[in-house]
Amino acid sequence: MPTVLRGLSGRLLWLTIIFVMLAEILIFMPSMAGMRMNWLRDRLDTAAAAGIVIDGLQPAELPRAVQNDTLLATGTKVLALRKDGTSRLLAATEVPPEIDAQYDLAHTSFLGSMRDALDTLAFGGDRVMRVFGPIGDSDMIIELVMTDKALRTDMLKYAKKMFFISLLISLITSVLIFLAINRMMISPIRRLTHSMQLFSEQPEDPYRVFAGDRSRGELAVAGRHLTAMQVQLQRTLRQQKNLADLGLAVSKINHDMRNILASAQLMSDRLTDVEDPMVRSFAPKLLRTIDRAVGYTNEVLAYGQASEGAPRRRRVNLSDLCQEVRDMLAIDPDSRIEFVEQISSDLEIDCDSEQIFRVIHNISRNAVQALLTHDMADPKAQRRVTISAHRLGSVVGITIDDTGPGMPRKARENLFSAFRGSARSGGTGLGLVIARELVLAHGGTIALVEKPGPGTQFRIEIPDRPVSLDDYRARAL
Repeated sequence: MPTVLRGLSGRLLWLTIIFVMLAEILIFMPSMAGMRMNWLRDRLDTAAAAGIVIDGLQPAELPRAVQNDTLLATGTKVLALRKDGTSRLLAATEVPPEIDAQYDLAHTSFLGSMRDALDTLAFGGDRVMRVFGPIGDSDMIIELVMTDKALRTDMLKYAKKMFFISLLISLITSVLIFLAINRMMISPIRRLTHSMQLFSEQPEDPYRVFAGDRSRGELAVAGRHLTAMQVQLQRTLRQQKNLADLGLAVSKINHDMRNILASAQLMSDRLTDVEDPMVRSFAPKLLRTIDRAVGYTNEVLAYGQASEGAPRRRRVNLSDLCQEVRDMLAIDPDSRIEFVEQISSDLEIDCDSEQIFRVIHNISRNAVQALLTHDMADPKAQRRVTISAHRLGSVVGITIDDTGPGMPRKARENLFSAFRGSARSGGTGLGLVIARELVLAHGGTIALVEKPGPGTQFRIEIPDRPVSLDDYRARAL
């Protein structure tokens, strides 16, 4: 973290000083122009007072000594009064100086006064100027000729004073702004940054989550969002760790399970040679079940390492597939759970039979487990799992419905989230996660459907593969 003066707050302090000084510079020239005009008006007023007194003594002419004293008192070289259309020289030096510039204070514009002030500051000091202007509201005009040395000296003093005052104002303003913004912005930002640094070093530590406040400022809102993000990230990291641990455990179990299933497969092959009718009826189902279990174990590691394999799609009779699901569930007749299939015997679906079997089996197994663990208020109430399907154009819709207790609110909010979307205690929620991934691989959709009565209903839609033009022409031939 940078220090206070080298970080954002320090840059803010310097920028404030610079901007205030720039503002003072913009104010400086109008101030200097105003100061110069006031200085000249004061000299005109002083000269006007002396001129009126001298004008009252006419037609007598002032002695040279009096004229010199008058010029010294007014700081001028020549003093004249214009009255009733005529101009009278009241006092002047023995050798009147040559005039370098003249200024009419009654008809000077704002921009002109700033230009004259800048000219005096830059080039003045040894020039002679003629200045004239009206005396009050009368028609008399007082004129005087003087050097601009005293004017420039006073303007330089004023400019120096203005500079120090501007610097003081900028420093005070900068410090106040710095303290205010540092408290309102910089300190919260530094807290946020420090919390991010600590959290990044050890994100699994719950004590490193940012503790925000409940104020309504933008930074407070950002702090609350940071807290929520860090909490969510910790939850995700825990889930990832659980998945990693699960994958390691499954990898170890899978190694031994494949050997056991291989041995069971070899022994079950001999059942086909047994003449017993009962054995002959169950042997094919047992073989298919073991084959499917072997296939699952071969795909477990692939699922844990990357994702499910691409579907190997073909036309499959959906009724036969659901019958295999029913056989795999092996529902106990004493459980009073009814498994109903409302599927046309000739309905075919374009899919990977093993993957769609897993989808229907996972959801149906969840439904059966929910019915087994739920205490029905009415002992005579029906426990039923219904699978229905129909084709609409190139899409097959499959509905799996049960009359169980329904899905809790927490499970609905985390429906397809591993370790969070389970509807029963001790569940992992992986069944629905796997089902969703397999359905999406087919380009389909799976969703929980709201129903008026109790129970849970899932809707699955699987579209057929698009047929290329070459395949269509080959079939047409």
